Amino acid sequence: MAAKKTTAAKKAPAAAKKAPAAKKAAAGKRKPNAAFMKEMTPSPELAAVVGSKPLPRTQVVSKIWEYIKKNNLQDAKNKRQINADDKLKPIFGGKKSVTMFEMTALVNKNLT
Repeated sequence: MAAKKTTAAKKAPAAAKKAPAAKKAAAGKRKPNAAFMKEMTPSPELAAVVGSKPLPRTQVVSKIWEYIKKNNLQDAKNKRQINADDKLKPIFGGKKSVTMFEMTALVNKNLT
């Protein structure tokens, strides 16, 4: 009889371990970081592309991507490369081409 009690006792903790995992999944969406949602003023060079009114960083990057796609500035072979035109060159520090990862860092330097 004692053997039956130990197997029943072993099954109970396993069920208890599964319950907290279910709570995490039901917690919901992540909240956006407040630092990304803070409105920032673009530099004059960046304002030529996204406008002069203050915007959150996420919106600034979205507007730059709209501009890049509208003007077909993404490299045809390597989609990670962005080719600069006259408006983007000052933002990119004078470079002809940057990666999409460099672009976000360079854009952040043009926000105050």
